[in-house]
Amino acid sequence: MPLSVRLKPTDSIVILTGAGISKESGIDTFRCADGIWARYDLDDVATPQGFRRNPSLVHQFYNDRRRGLFDPAVQPNAAHLALAELERSWRGKVLLVTQNIDDLHERAGSRTLLHMHGELLKAFCQHCRTVQPCTHDLSVDDHCLSCGRKGGMRPDIVWFGEMPYHMERIQTALADADLFLSIGTSGHVYPAAGFVAQAASAGAHTVELNLEPSEGVSYFDQAVHGPATEVVPAFVRELLALA
Repeated sequence: MPLSVRLKPTDSIVILTGAGISKESGIDTFRCADGIWARYDLDDVATPQGFRRNPSLVHQFYNDRRRGLFDPAVQPNAAHLALAELERSWRGKVLLVTQNIDDLHERAGSRTLLHMHGELLKAFCQHCRTVQPCTHDLSVDDHCLSCGRKGGMRPDIVWFGEMPYHMERIQTALADADLFLSIGTSGHVYPAAGFVAQAASAGAHTVELNLEPSEGVSYFDQAVHGPATEVVPAFVRELLALA
């Protein structure tokens, strides 16, 4: 579907991605019928209260997710690669904001990237509040590499009830955006679900690229539905024809 608005090659683009872009790479989504929340209670594994009640269970949950990233079959797909190419080739600003905690955007080559919900491959010390790389299993027995204290390490993941990362930078980018793309998101989770309204109020053209209409599809100026590996590369090719 062609763009329904004229853009200049120097215009600013903000992209929001969600679990739908990584599903075709073999990463489980959270909210679909067979997703992770159908098998786990989010209150047990995705809240600070759940971690206080049973840290071993929470560590096991995220250790499993982290190990999954090292499966040789889990690789960036055509949608990840297309967004990295857009960043390299577009003359204006491109900011990629992801709700995903995997590293597939980085592996695809994206560099101007914000993980608003944290990253599986990082750990956070609750004692000294440092963030550290983490490619191994975590446990309640781990010592912090910075402060040396035991028992305070947790996945560097933003849980329900916690403030997402990088919000000030995201808000600034949305206020300056000429084009806002939402890719593979359900439209359920705030504040990300409200980004389309913020971008639109600042004058941006808003586009949803999703497998099916999201909960907030009516807020977008334009929507293209289909598998991310098909609709995202096609849309990026159209954008780059303007560059």
